[in-house]
Amino acid sequence: MLGPGEIDTGVSGRFLVVYAIAATGRVMSRITFVEHDGTVHEVDVESGSSLMKAAIDNLVPGIDADCGGECSCATCHIVLTNDWFERLGSPVDREEEMLDMNPERQRTSRLACQIPVSEELEGIEVQLPEFQF
Repeated sequence: MLGPGEIDTGVSGRFLVVYAIAATGRVMSRITFVEHDGTVHEVDVESGSSLMKAAIDNLVPGIDADCGGECSCATCHIVLTNDWFERLGSPVDREEEMLDMNPERQRTSRLACQIPVSEELEGIEVQLPEFQF
């Protein structure tokens, strides 16, 4: 039997999320970051954080976060699938201003610092661009 904070890597990720909730009492969401070269990083993140903080805290390469999450740069640029973009909604004005400076912006681009992690993000997959501007 595992104690709180211990992880048995031989079980499925779904079990780990359930176990994390049972052990800590906190809700965790599984977030998948995909680097430009296809490298996948799956992380379990506590609700209340942001996608940017989740990437930084889990050493996911490709998110620079120069402004620390203040929405005053675009170095946490991510690209969402059409489905997730529709579910999360369009960027607000300040986020739009920052994204407009990015030459690699796509229709479903967002800033990871502006997306709070919640139970609703369980299973989200975000694409990381090759470069941050």
